Amino acid sequence: MILTDTHTHLYSEAFEKDRDEVIKKAMELGVERFFIPSIDSTYTQAMLGLEQAYPNHMFLMMGLHPTHVKENFKKELQHVERLLDERKFYAVGEIGIDLYWDRTFFKAQQEAFRFQIQLAKKHNLPIVIHSRESFDEIFEILEEEKGEDLFGIFHCFTGTLEQAKRAISFNMKLGIGGVVTFKNGKIDMFLDQIDLEHIVLETDSPYLAPVPYRGKRNESAYLLNVLKRLSEIYGKDEREIAQITTKNSKTIFGI
Repeated sequence: MILTDTHTHLYSEAFEKDRDEVIKKAMELGVERFFIPSIDSTYTQAMLGLEQAYPNHMFLMMGLHPTHVKENFKKELQHVERLLDERKFYAVGEIGIDLYWDRTFFKAQQEAFRFQIQLAKKHNLPIVIHSRESFDEIFEILEEEKGEDLFGIFHCFTGTLEQAKRAISFNMKLGIGGVVTFKNGKIDMFLDQIDLEHIVLETDSPYLAPVPYRGKRNESAYLLNVLKRLSEIYGKDEREIAQITTKNSKTIFGI
């Protein structure tokens, strides 16, 4: 059984003391493919180091995270653009709009999101969307940009059934992680109405650990807890769900 973690920040400082052990543990449990989203330029070297250490398992994205859109965001976007021109990445992400923490740079977040969608189209890459308190704002921009050249993943999807269907209408898969195991996560109430062809698995580690690890550091090995919950929701064998969701990730990322 091969599992794909479509979203994990393995370069995070949270893994500084035991990164290799965390990766080895996940791989022993069948998690063999790790897609690594970017946050900003300060993490680029750490991401490249991960790829160098595990060239057959780590697949890098490039992008500017919306919560890191600050006064210098245009310089950060130049970094993203340059890296995409220089070498291979598997997605532009994670990008989007986050209005939960701070609305100060909302206009800049919109500009950065649009610009990075254009970069993804230029390089024929998927986008990986971060959306928090911002579904309407995200959908507004996706509506402007929709087309065959727009596709990707709604990372850490926590919306309603209606929002799920709308996301899918923009050629997006839904990234399902630890939230599906939460008692108040809500998406478990309707997820079986969404065909598995639209689902990919993720952890967002070190964040959003699933039950029974909620509140602790998340890691890719806990993808099996997400898989178990999806097996219960869909009434399907875990191996079948692993196969379908990994196939979906290959469709999106091209590998």
